[in-house]
Amino acid sequence: MSKSSLRILAGLLTAGIIAVLFAGLDGLPGDVKAQIAAERKSFTAAQSQIQSAQADVSRNLASESALFQALPSAREYPYRLGRASGSLAAAGQSLGELEQLEKQNRRSDRARAESLLAREKQVRASALADAESVRKDAAHWVELKQHLPQEVQDMERDYKAIHGVDLAATAAAVQKAEADWPEKKNDLESRLATARGIQARSDELWQSSTEARRAAAANDYSKVDFGTLFAAADTLKTGAADLPKQAGQLKTLSAQLYESWDKILVDMETRGSGTAREYNQKIKTVRTTVADATGKGGTATSDEKWVDVSKAQYQAMEKDLGMAIEHKPTGKYETESERVAQPAGFAYMAPPGQSNQYGHWEQSNGTSFWVFYGQYALMRDLLFNRSYRPLEYREYHDYYTYRQRNETYYGRDTTTQAPKYGTSGTATQEHYSGSTFAKGGGFKDSKYASKPGGYRDSQYSTPMAKDPNADHSPRKFGSGSSAEQPRAAPPTQRSYRPAPTPYRPSAPRSPGRSFGSPRRR
Repeated sequence: MSKSSLRILAGLLTAGIIAVLFAGLDGLPGDVKAQIAAERKSFTAAQSQIQSAQADVSRNLASESALFQALPSAREYPYRLGRASGSLAAAGQSLGELEQLEKQNRRSDRARAESLLAREKQVRASALADAESVRKDAAHWVELKQHLPQEVQDMERDYKAIHGVDLAATAAAVQKAEADWPEKKNDLESRLATARGIQARSDELWQSSTEARRAAAANDYSKVDFGTLFAAADTLKTGAADLPKQAGQLKTLSAQLYESWDKILVDMETRGSGTAREYNQKIKTVRTTVADATGKGGTATSDEKWVDVSKAQYQAMEKDLGMAIEHKPTGKYETESERVAQPAGFAYMAPPGQSNQYGHWEQSNGTSFWVFYGQYALMRDLLFNRSYRPLEYREYHDYYTYRQRNETYYGRDTTTQAPKYGTSGTATQEHYSGSTFAKGGGFKDSKYASKPGGYRDSQYSTPMAKDPNADHSPRKFGSGSSAEQPRAAPPTQRSYRPAPTPYRPSAPRSPGRSFGSPRRR
C-alpha cells in the first residue's frame, strides 16, 4: 500500500474516532438514562398496585354492600380510585415523553428530562397513595364488622369509663379556685365546659345507638347503621382517653394557683476538662402553699438537689448565685412562672405603704422597712438563707424599677458600693461562704470577698457587728454554727403582727437543718 493510501486511511480513522467521541459527549448523561430506566419499572409496578387496589375494593363493596351503603366515606371510593387512575395516566404521558428524549439522546435535553422525571415521580407516588388509602379504609371497615360484637363491648366499656370520672369533685375544686382567683375564671370555666361536654356527648351517643348496638350484639346486620355505630364507637373511645386527662389537668391547674415557689441557685461548680467538662448547679426550691387567696395557714417546704446543665445554661446563670432564677407566684399556673433572675424573697414584698398576706411595711426613725408576718418566718428564712435583714423602701423601689423593665436587679452595697446580690454580691459572698463554689475559689478574685458584713454600720446590725474587735469572718450555717440562733430584731422594730392562723410546719425542723437530698456524685 502506498504512502498516500496510508495517509488517507489514517485520516479516515482519526475522523471516525473524533466522531464517536463527540457523539458520546452530545448524548444524555448516563445518570439521567439510569433514572429513566428505573422510573419505567416503578411505573409498571404502580399500575399493578392500583389495579390490585381497585379489585380489592370492588370485591369488598360487593360482599359487604349493606355495610358500605351505610358509610358516607365509601361513597367517595369510586371517585378517589378514578382520580388515582387518571393521575397515573398523566404520569404515563410524562414517561412517554422521557422515552422519546432517551431515543433522541441529546445532551441539550438534560434539563427537560430531569424536570419530567421529577414531575412523573410526584404524580405517580400521589396516585399510588390515593389508591392504597381507599384500599386500607375499605379493609378497616370490613375488619370492624367482623369484630362487631367486641366493638359493642368496647363501646360499653368506654361509656362507663367516661362516667366513672368524678367531675363533681373537679367542679368543686374549680369553683373554689375561681372564687379565690377571679382572673382565672374564664380559662377554668372553658376547660370545665369541655370536660362536661364529653360526658354529655357520650350520653347522646349511647342513647342514639341503642338499637344498633342491640342488633349488632345479635349479629342482625340488616338492622345495624354501621356508619352511625362506628362513629359513636370512635367518639366514645376518644372521650374515654381524653376525659381523665382533662379532669386531672383541671385539678392540677386549680391546685397550682394556691402554691408559690422559687428556684434559687445556691451552688455551682464545674468538673473535668475539655470535652469531658461537666457543669453542675445546686437548686433549692422553696415551696409555699396557702389555703386561700388571703394566705392564711400557709406552709413552707424546701428541697435541694444538684442538676447537670449545659455549658450555655451554666454560663447564662454564672452571675446569679444566691438569686431566685425562677419564681411562680400564687394565682398563676406553673407555665406562667417568671424566669428573670431576681434577689430571693423580693417578689413577696408589697409596694411601699401597702401590705399583703406575707408582711407589711413598718416605720422606724423615719425609715420604712419590710417585715414578714410570723407565719411566714420559715419561708423568709429559706429564701434569705437564714440571713434576713429588714429591707428598706429605697432598695425595694430600685428592685421594682428593674423588675418593671424585665431586668435583673443586683443591688448596691451602701458601704462598699459593690453589687449586693448575685455571684459578685457582698451579701452572697457572706451568706454562701460555705458553698462548693466558694471553697473552690469562686470568690477569690472579688475585691469585696474580704469585706463581709456590709451592714455593720446599719441601724439594723447586731451589737457584735458594730464591734470592730468582733469576729466578722464569713459565717457557715449548720450544726454547731452560731448562725443557728435567731437574729435579734432591730431595737425599734415592733413585734410581728399576730398571724390569723398559727403557722404549722409540715414537719419539725431544727434551725440548722439542711433541706433536700445529699448532693449526687
